[in-house]
Amino acid sequence: MKKILVTVAAAAVIGSSAFAGVNDQTGCGLGAMLIKDDSSAVMLALQATTNGTSGNQTFGITSGTLGCKKTKFVMNERAQEFVASNMDTLAKEIAMGQGETLDTLAELLNVEDKAAFSASLQENYNKIYVSKNVEMSDVLDNISAIN
Repeated sequence: MKKILVTVAAAAVIGSSAFAGVNDQTGCGLGAMLIKDDSSAVMLALQATTNGTSGNQTFGITSGTLGCKKTKFVMNERAQEFVASNMDTLAKEIAMGQGETLDTLAELLNVEDKAAFSASLQENYNKIYVSKNVEMSDVLDNISAIN
């Protein structure tokens, strides 16, 4: 009986918050949908832990649910997850034109000439990160439009 009540409660929360905005720091997923309070590091950690331990963020990114926006350009799931998890570091490394995170993205996208890829992204940084609140799907769409 408890399992049924918990399931119904979770479904109600998810259903009622389907159109709610998602936290910039922890991204989309069940954690961000269920835990609305993002005023402290503890609450952000709970959001991120819920997203990470239940594997729902992957599902949300792939399906465009749980507050996640699906990319227009079809990329492999690993690249989507990687960008979603490394947005800040990736932005810094694209601005610098080098770094491990940028190299990993190039590998995930099967880029042969990593140096040219990195230089192209650095040159087009403002076309990739068009606003302060850019989302993972926009970043990937913008990268795909450049390359």
